[in-house]
Amino acid sequence: MAASNLITLALTSRRGEIQSKWSKHLISSTASPAKGRITPEELDRQIQDFLDVFIPAVQSGKVDDIRAAEWADVRLFLEDLSRRRVQAGYSSDETATFIFSLKRPLFDVLQDESGSDASRFAQNVWTATVLLDALGLHTVKAFQRAREEVINRQQQELLELSTPVVKLWDGILALPMIGTLDSARTQVVMESLLQKIVETESQIAIIDITGVPTVDTLVAQHLLKTVTALRLMGADCIISGVRPQIAQTIVHLGVDLQGVTTKANLADALALALKRTGVTFTRQ
Repeated sequence: MAASNLITLALTSRRGEIQSKWSKHLISSTASPAKGRITPEELDRQIQDFLDVFIPAVQSGKVDDIRAAEWADVRLFLEDLSRRRVQAGYSSDETATFIFSLKRPLFDVLQDESGSDASRFAQNVWTATVLLDALGLHTVKAFQRAREEVINRQQQELLELSTPVVKLWDGILALPMIGTLDSARTQVVMESLLQKIVETESQIAIIDITGVPTVDTLVAQHLLKTVTALRLMGADCIISGVRPQIAQTIVHLGVDLQGVTTKANLADALALALKRTGVTFTRQ
């Protein structure tokens, strides 16, 4: 009997036994997924759903290539499982344990079915090991992709949250910068500012760099690109928060900010912006 045939026989004839031992092993494992994030009932459903797609794939005989079309449902199940476990806060080893913990109960059944034929048992164990290792590796890869997607999405959301465009007055916008200004963040800054200028028809934008720890040549170039983009939209730009240390650094680097209006703090920048828009105040 071919190895895949004996594995299929073990999975179909003794499925209940394998499922029960598999579930108990997962729950008692040191890397158990059932740490308050999933109930035993939910875990049993996942095991049952996996076996529903796993057994037909093994029956196809394509146990040496999980990339085959016969394994499409199994791959989709593991990819969906990985995504949901990333969202639930699982680690990669906890997720992979879902597959690897199937080895022990399956091997026990294969030993019983092989009887005293050691060669037959060894062949079937090797086939099952290679198969489950391949599925485990696919699960880990799917987990890593899903986690990278979550990280990238969170980074994008943090970028958007860290670059709020505030309307200070009619026709005057302000963008307080906090943290390091890199290429990716500069792109978000420009997009946010330009979109807000179009929406509010503002004439002046104030970029406050008080919260930017250091200004080097690259940061200065990013600021100049933003100023140029604003001017192309017909808006003027004022950079505020230029501390003495930053001013010295800009001069030392030889960065040309000629034509760019700068102020020491946001209050001075707002006062200048109000003056340019023709707004005056008198103390009562």
